[in-house]
Amino acid sequence: MSLHESLGTSPAGTQTNDNGRDAPRSRALTPPVHAKPSGASVRLRQGRFARWHLDPAPVAEEEGWLLTYLDVITLLLVMMVVMLAFAGSGPHGVPANGPAGTGQLLARGAIQVIGIPCSAAPIPFPVPMLPASAEPALESEKPPEPDVLAGLALDFLDKNIEVIVKKGTVSFRISSEVLFNSGEATLSETGRSVMSRLVPTLGKIPGYRVVVEGHTDNMPIQTERFPSNWELSTGRAASVVRHFQGLGIEAARMRATGYADTRPIVSNDTAQGRATNRHVDVILEATR
Repeated sequence: MSLHESLGTSPAGTQTNDNGRDAPRSRALTPPVHAKPSGASVRLRQGRFARWHLDPAPVAEEEGWLLTYLDVITLLLVMMVVMLAFAGSGPHGVPANGPAGTGQLLARGAIQVIGIPCSAAPIPFPVPMLPASAEPALESEKPPEPDVLAGLALDFLDKNIEVIVKKGTVSFRISSEVLFNSGEATLSETGRSVMSRLVPTLGKIPGYRVVVEGHTDNMPIQTERFPSNWELSTGRAASVVRHFQGLGIEAARMRATGYADTRPIVSNDTAQGRATNRHVDVILEATR
């Protein structure tokens, strides 16, 4: 045994603790105290961190405009519901089948619209009473149309002339047997006499157009002058117009038209019906 072992001491430069362990070993177990890193070291570490660590992706901005848009749409829907509720109401916003001051929208969804109650009844204004003589004038704003027959002297017309009065027109219907020979378009002596008696009546109403219409039955005709009933009916109407023009009626007021057998009055199945359908109409037609 050495001297150091007998004395319980360690060699020079060493110490032994209570547990028999060396001091250098205890110092190794003690955590070292690090010095504060320098600025260059911090920047170096930050550079390394920036190279190996990526920045997190920026968070997308919330679409706040969508909420505003939905609010506007909701307000518009509410306004439409209120307008529809009042559209079905009676006068002054009162429902036709409900009490005053409330309105209901009868539809799915149990939507009910409460109106504003009327605080007071409307004050009636006095209505002046009109005399009885003024009431008819208010009923019709437009003046009545003048009676066309009022200024016509129809007493001296021939018995073969039939007068037909319609709204805005007066027609004088004469049978073709009185005016023309069979299959002809030239006025006979009797026909010229009958038409001459119409001239004073037609000349008294200058604001009316004189329209002459020729009509035939459905019996076909085929001659050199009249290949069909169209030519015959038109020729008879033109013959009457020329006669009126010769007696002083302005040509600009007159018009001749032929309808052949396209506008029968009665059926053409009988001889009497065909005779009725052969006629000439002289029509006074309003130009205004």
